[in-house]
Amino acid sequence: MIDKLAFVHPDAKIGNNVTIGPWCYIGADVVIGDDCWLSSHVVVKGPTVIGNNNRIFQFASVGEECQDKKYAGEPTRLIIGDNNIIRESVTIHRGTTQDECETRIGSNNLFMAYVHIAHDCVVGNNVIMANNASIAGHVHVGDWAILGGMTGVHQFVHIGAHAFTGGSSLVLQDVPPFVMASGHAAVPRGLNLEGLKRRGFEKASLHALRRAYKILYRSSLTVEEAVAALAEEAQNDANVKMLVDFVTTSNRGIIR
Repeated sequence: MIDKLAFVHPDAKIGNNVTIGPWCYIGADVVIGDDCWLSSHVVVKGPTVIGNNNRIFQFASVGEECQDKKYAGEPTRLIIGDNNIIRESVTIHRGTTQDECETRIGSNNLFMAYVHIAHDCVVGNNVIMANNASIAGHVHVGDWAILGGMTGVHQFVHIGAHAFTGGSSLVLQDVPPFVMASGHAAVPRGLNLEGLKRRGFEKASLHALRRAYKILYRSSLTVEEAVAALAEEAQNDANVKMLVDFVTTSNRGIIR
C-alpha cells in the first residue's frame, strides 16, 4: 500500500506487499523488495537496492549521496539485504569511486535511532548498532558485532565478527573478532564471552579463545610474536584461526 501523500518516482521498482507511509520520498533507481514497511517521512534515493522484509522508521535517510568532498556525482550505489530494522533518523550513504563504488549492508541487522553509516562501509549480518553509533567511510563491521550507543569509528577501521564496543567508545584501530573494547580511545577489555555463550559457542572453542586472548593481550609478546605463538592453536580451532587471520591482515593495526 502506497499512501497518497507519498512520492514514488515512476522509475522506482516496488515489490509485493510493500507499505509506504505518508510523506515518504522514493527516488529514481530505487528497488524495494517484497514485504518492506516504510513508516512516514522516509527518504530513499538511488541507485539503491533494498531486499525483502525490511522495516524503516520515520525520518530515516537511505541512499543519499555521501559527505566526502571528493565525491563528484559519480554513479555509486547502496545495497541492503533482508530483514533489517532501520530506526528513526538513521542515515546510510552510497559509496564512492575511491573504493568499490558501493556501500553494502547485510541482513538481520538492527540500526537504532540516529545511527550513521558512511560511504563505502561494509556491514555484515546480525549486527546491532545502538543509538547514535556512527561509522566513518570505508569501515567494515563483521557479523554479530555490537556497537554500543554513541560509539564513533574512525575511517578504514575494521570491527571483527562477534566484537563488542562499550557506549561512547572512540575506535581508532581495528577491533579483532570476539573482543570487547571501550574507552576514548578504545582499548581491549576482554573477550565477549557472554555474547559467545548466547550464540552457542562450544566450551572447547571458548577455552581456545581465552588462551589466544591471553597470548595476544596479556603476555609481553609483540603482535608478530603472539601470532607465531598461536599458529598451532589456529590449526586446531577455526575461531582462533579467524582471530589470527584478522590480526595478520590488519592495515591500521589492532587495538592494544
